[in-house]
Amino acid sequence: MNLKPSSKKSALTEKDGIPQPGSFSKSSLEKIVESRKVQPTSKELFEGIWAGNITSLSRSITLVESTNPAHLAKANEIINACLPHANKSIRIGITGVPGVGKSTFIEAFGSYLTSLGKKVAVLTVDPSSTISHGSILGDKTRMEELVKDKNAYIRPSASGETLGGVARKTRETIILCEAGGFDTIIIETVGVGQSETAVHSMVDFFLLLKISGAGDELQGIKRGIMEMADAIVINKADGDNVNKAKLAKTEFNRALHLFPAKSSGWTPIVSTCSSITKEGIDEVWQTITDYFQLVKANHYFEEKRKEQNQYWMMETINDQLKSNFYNHPEIIKLLEENKKAVATNRKSPFTAALDLISAYFK
Repeated sequence: MNLKPSSKKSALTEKDGIPQPGSFSKSSLEKIVESRKVQPTSKELFEGIWAGNITSLSRSITLVESTNPAHLAKANEIINACLPHANKSIRIGITGVPGVGKSTFIEAFGSYLTSLGKKVAVLTVDPSSTISHGSILGDKTRMEELVKDKNAYIRPSASGETLGGVARKTRETIILCEAGGFDTIIIETVGVGQSETAVHSMVDFFLLLKISGAGDELQGIKRGIMEMADAIVINKADGDNVNKAKLAKTEFNRALHLFPAKSSGWTPIVSTCSSITKEGIDEVWQTITDYFQLVKANHYFEEKRKEQNQYWMMETINDQLKSNFYNHPEIIKLLEENKKAVATNRKSPFTAALDLISAYFK
């Protein structure tokens, strides 16, 4: 038997390919790394915001949202610089249960506003996981058309540990967006039932989105949320759902008559719309326009803004006291000791809390 290797070259022999170029330029990468090391000053960030630079606005919002104490002073400098240029927008809060179509509605509504020449900033709040503490932040993906609009800015933020799902620094973010030239600020809540009060305290107009045909009519007739709403919009009024939406509109109109008149002098309006066909979107904007004409004429607009400023001053004090407490070196040490004492029933939770507070103020 001949065991010598064949002299013929196999057809399966792999040929040397063309060497592929690197996926990135080393010099470009070094420039990017170096540029990121250079942190702009608060003055440079403010000047960027004032000039309409979205990167400066986004970086400033990141500083405002940061829980790092080192960022607090810089964030406050930017906010104080923006204040004289703020308060020139209208602020609209939009809430509704999950699945009502908030993101789709905001995209249709925001696109309609930009077509009128408005500059729209959308501040969305995504729920954070209580287990992993992560957040999807998928609103920019859901609003794929609006995100490409040069006159729109979408900023998703994680709710963190804030009760009700309103981002801790949403109020300050509004100021930065207003200084950046955005004349219409839209705030979308998580829609979990607890965030409405917080959003109501930072907006001029509160819009409640509802859907029909899902048992939502009865759930919506609740005193708290109905009293806060300046308008109720029945969304998804298209296809086979048109008649159901009209019926829901009638039911909500009847429910509104059960509540006392608003101090603004405004009578809430119920309407229907479709975020898909854009039917009724212009009517929603007309309702909001009518509202602002009324409240600015009777001076309710200015009074409400003053009350909101005072409210957020108190909220900021509470927030800062809480932050200082948990970051105090002595409290950090005592907190672990007291946790163990409470866990082993050597001390009651209330006694432990009072001991910690007494230690802090000493």
